[in-house]
Amino acid sequence: MNGHFMRSRTLWISAAALASIGAIAALALMWRPAIAPVERPQTFDSAQRQRGARVVEAGDCAVCHTRPGGQYLAGGLPLVTPFGTLYSTNITPDPQTGIGQWSLPAFERAMREGISRDGHFLYPAFPYVHYRRMSQDDIADAYAYLMSGPAVDSPPQQNRMNFPMNIRPLVSFWNLLFLHGKPLTPLAEQSQAWNRGRYLVEGPGHCAGCHSPLNLIGAEKSGENLAGGSVDGWDAPSLLGMAHRANPWSSEQLVSYLRADVVDGHGTAAGPMRPVSLGLARLPAEDAQAIAEYLLSLPAKTAINEIPSASAEPADRSSGALLFASACAGCHAQGAPMRDIDGRPALDRTSALQAASPRNFVKTVLEGIPAEPGQPGPVMPSFAASLDNAQLDALAVYLRHQASPDQPWTDLPATLQALRQETK
Repeated sequence: MNGHFMRSRTLWISAAALASIGAIAALALMWRPAIAPVERPQTFDSAQRQRGARVVEAGDCAVCHTRPGGQYLAGGLPLVTPFGTLYSTNITPDPQTGIGQWSLPAFERAMREGISRDGHFLYPAFPYVHYRRMSQDDIADAYAYLMSGPAVDSPPQQNRMNFPMNIRPLVSFWNLLFLHGKPLTPLAEQSQAWNRGRYLVEGPGHCAGCHSPLNLIGAEKSGENLAGGSVDGWDAPSLLGMAHRANPWSSEQLVSYLRADVVDGHGTAAGPMRPVSLGLARLPAEDAQAIAEYLLSLPAKTAINEIPSASAEPADRSSGALLFASACAGCHAQGAPMRDIDGRPALDRTSALQAASPRNFVKTVLEGIPAEPGQPGPVMPSFAASLDNAQLDALAVYLRHQASPDQPWTDLPATLQALRQETK
């Protein structure tokens, strides 16, 4: 009797001890100390600021940290995720609402670990999983540039995250699972340009953030790097095997595309890629050339151009041809007067019409390509109000037949309906 009691007591004590140790470990995992505030530094030389401007542009910082109509890098852009809506933060050197009290160690910790100066966890919509692969010099240069800019008093908006992701310390467990990258080191067997391209793609450019599929908790799927993803309702295509497709990319074509030009055979960047390409156009051309050299070296993982043929007979295309003549031919038909302005492409030679899914073509027609004041590249009006779903369907069937006559889109009606609802 006493022996049984002692064994039970020992088991309970052991269980309680293990539970206490687990609780302490969890608390330690979910806690990070604050880093003391500093006065805004004023000692950066012009060369470092210029290098930092290049890093910030390569990192697409303004794409997320500047809302439409807002001040540069002052935050406030809503980022809609499956877990709720985040608002980008103010990264100007304002001491109260921005990062003006951040030291370089605090800034570097945020970039590499996703921890704010005051110790709270940042959501991984901020791509610290990629920024942690950046060099220490580039992070220091970016800090110098940001701290040298104008301070903007712009308080952050309140995030609207769903339970349980509204509990920030839980991000620590996400980090434990997925935050593993280290700063990239050049590969001796590759060229300087290839290494630069790899660094830009895998580090500051964080291309995999859009061009890789995500798992159920928003992390990039293991083994699927750059295999294609989705963002804001657009398909972000696979970046693998680009040189070996049925419609392959050349280095010259990819450099032009990355720098916001129109490329015969592929079209121009639209949707979420548009501001990225405009940013790359502001960088030295050698950066886009390096990215192209790296991407074009990547092998295809699967038969990415193999699209199942539809069993149904193609629909009548005469109504689509009439719609093209009335709504599109002025810019896109052979010999059209507007065709030479900004190099508008022949639509049957664009990536959107050659893709396996109609999503990007439909999104482009519904949303258009808005003009960016002072920025290069073509513009296109939105047709969301002028074309109904039946007309869009007819136009898509006609143009898809021009691009891939043996591979009609089988999911077109459902895609149209879903994207029309998203556009409202």
